[in-house]
Amino acid sequence: MPRLTPLLLLPALLAACASGQTADYPALVPLDTVLIDQPLTPSPAPGLEARAAALRARADRLRSATP
Repeated sequence: MPRLTPLLLLPALLAACASGQTADYPALVPLDTVLIDQPLTPSPAPGLEARAAALRARADRLRSATP
């Protein structure tokens, strides 16, 4: 009986996945709009770099304080 259950569920699964309707593909983005030279949004990197530097300094202080 345990082997029969997957065999019975397999046709039901395949029938559920095959909707019978052909779905249209989504519209693709034209390549010209992707390759346009627009200024990038401001990078959050300066703030992240400052925080990383502060965390590195804190880690150095903690390493030097522990024997």
